[in-house]
Amino acid sequence: MSSPEILVGYDGSADATVALNWAMDEAGRSGRPVRLAYVFEWLTVAGWIGPGVAPGIWPDETARRQVEDLVRKAAADAAAERPGLTVHGEVFDGPPALVLQERSTEAGMLVLGSRGHGGFGGLLAGSTAVSVTAHAHCPVVVVRDGRPATSGPVVAGVDGSESALRALGFAVERAAQRDVPLRVLRTWEPPGDRWVPPDFDPQQAAAAEREAVEADLAQWRETFPDVPVEVRVEPGNPAAQLVEASREAQLVVVGSRGRGGLRGMLLGSVSQQLIHHAHCPVAVVRER
Repeated sequence: MSSPEILVGYDGSADATVALNWAMDEAGRSGRPVRLAYVFEWLTVAGWIGPGVAPGIWPDETARRQVEDLVRKAAADAAAERPGLTVHGEVFDGPPALVLQERSTEAGMLVLGSRGHGGFGGLLAGSTAVSVTAHAHCPVVVVRDGRPATSGPVVAGVDGSESALRALGFAVERAAQRDVPLRVLRTWEPPGDRWVPPDFDPQQAAAAEREAVEADLAQWRETFPDVPVEVRVEPGNPAAQLVEASREAQLVVVGSRGRGGLRGMLLGSVSQQLIHHAHCPVAVVRER
């Protein structure tokens, strides 16, 4: 049985190319096939379609053929640069977020650039990234603009929730593939300034949080004994701590919704803040 493919949201933009390169690196370590997915949304007025593609009004078959050529060439170039890897390109019709969510049911991972053109315009600033990350049926990696770091640890943000436990497993597997340390970060909220329980001991509270993390890590330490693991338990805001940790990380991994999320929410505030502000690629792991 073949491994699930890595699906890449691709529109020919510079940020999509960064995402494709990240996906190809991941494929080189995992052996998974890669599929470029260009989501072609017909326009009812003249507008931008893609790099080198003239504006068109539905049904502009010439523009679609140009898009197909663009994707075919990108897939061929990526395969030529990475001999031995399987790379396909495909053009889909429909709303980008919805199409990518549907395609994610068959993917092992979905990789998106931070911003794009055409169907991915304003990705991080708008609702598309949040929608795809919240509703996808596989882990979603959002690759920030610029050159992603290839050194540094993999950072996992955990809080004891089921979502965080899935993220921890994803993170330790990535650390093992990259032969880098895993840094596990857990934050805890100290009592407010107005009232502190008389028997509150911050050292004991931190020790209890660390003990909980170690319990979650036990099976992964056994499965991946060669992965160095560093546990950090810090008081404060989890999103702010993870954004700061992302400065020296090559990947930050979180669950889609942690203990603090409202019941029924598909994407928590920590995940949202990271895909907007992290300094490295962010993986959001959710239940299939």
